[in-house]
Amino acid sequence: MLLEVPQNELIKKTAEELKKLIDMPSWALFVKTGTHKQRPPVESDWWYMRAASVLRQIYLLGPIGVSKLRTKYGGKKNRGMKPEKFYKGSGAVIRKILQQLEAAKLIKQHTIKKHKGRVITPKGKSLLFSVAKIIRGPVTKNKEVKQKEKPVEKPKENKIGTKDLADYKEDNKQEKQKEQKEEKSKTPKKEKTKTKKE
Repeated sequence: MLLEVPQNELIKKTAEELKKLIDMPSWALFVKTGTHKQRPPVESDWWYMRAASVLRQIYLLGPIGVSKLRTKYGGKKNRGMKPEKFYKGSGAVIRKILQQLEAAKLIKQHTIKKHKGRVITPKGKSLLFSVAKIIRGPVTKNKEVKQKEKPVEKPKENKIGTKDLADYKEDNKQEKQKEQKEEKSKTPKKEKTKTKKE
């Protein structure tokens, strides 16, 4: 259900909910999110947007650590005449956000075999799903109104069957031919009058 909702709206609404749980540090207004960036973020509440995005990534990819999240939020740096090069995102920003989310009991540290990192807790999962339900709204079941099918009228069957009908037509033809012959026989033949030659 989480992926059925527009992800931009999900992150924005989750950021509003996180404002009640975590605090933005004072230095966040002046810091860049990575060496590949030229300026700090323009939005004043970018910290909560990044925290909501990190929480979503942990739900999808957990267990995950700081190193993989740095590559996730990295980008290419403009180096002038040199070709662009990929740089990882800021580790301090991600580390601080993870600590705050862990203090709010939205995530926890967990190991699965060789993979070690943060995993989302039931509280964090319920937060994401509650926001997704609000965005999606109430589900209305479309009841398909079945139209009453009109009974198809069957063609009236002739009392005479198909074979009988063919025989009947042939008999009619024969009778008509007989009648025509009788009429011809009844008609008087014109006597040929021989004209005498004078």
